[in-house]
Amino acid sequence: MGILATLSFIDFRIIDVLDILIVAILLFEMYKLTKGTAAVKLFWLIAFFYVASKVVAYFHFTLLSELIGELINVGILAIIIIFQPEIRKFLIYIGNGRLIHFFSDKFAKQTQNNVHLEEVEAVREACQEMAETKTGALIIFARQTPLDDYLSTGETIDAKPSAELLENIFFKNSPLHDGAVIIKDHRIAAARCILPVSKNKNLPQEVGLRHRSALGSTEFTDAIAVIVSEQTGTISICKNGQMTRDLTPSDLRQLLLTDLAKPE
Repeated sequence: MGILATLSFIDFRIIDVLDILIVAILLFEMYKLTKGTAAVKLFWLIAFFYVASKVVAYFHFTLLSELIGELINVGILAIIIIFQPEIRKFLIYIGNGRLIHFFSDKFAKQTQNNVHLEEVEAVREACQEMAETKTGALIIFARQTPLDDYLSTGETIDAKPSAELLENIFFKNSPLHDGAVIIKDHRIAAARCILPVSKNKNLPQEVGLRHRSALGSTEFTDAIAVIVSEQTGTISICKNGQMTRDLTPSDLRQLLLTDLAKPE
């Protein structure tokens, strides 16, 4: 018995460890993708049937194995029909290279912070002023993922970022204040851009449309969103579908410099 256990351990190769690690990462990313949506229940249901099929096959329950197999076959068709939007978003997620970025961020060297210093300083100063006056604002930093669909919904600007310009754009009587400003390639590319709204059901009720749009723009892209609340004047930042709230201007500056310096 001891010899068999030793042989089994020897047969467990490094490639098996890599196989398990890749599957675990994929499952984790799929769970993050569906967390807070109706699809998360389906995620657990699929996991249950998969484990059940393995258990049934191990004990050679022929009839039960066939039944579960038929349920899985029908379930796959139902998944494609019912969760077509979620499947489309997942394909966009893969196409944007977010899984590749998971590994590249771990091993690639960071770029210098001063590359983004000018626009970060402009955003920090503008957000500080707008927070004091409770002027709502939504600023998106575009990175590697193309944001052409969002840019096409707004007004083209193509101007050097400055605190004064950002404050004028988000001034309550300005025709451009409603929507998002997108900063791309160190330039203010467009204003009054319309963003997708996050459907995350786990968000607090006090989170408004501006914050949900910020989350929605970062759930399937590598963009970074900065929000100033019109109700409370608090500053928040969103990335990878996660929100960090109640930031000081210095906190915002440091987070932006750190995140924008990461390899794209």
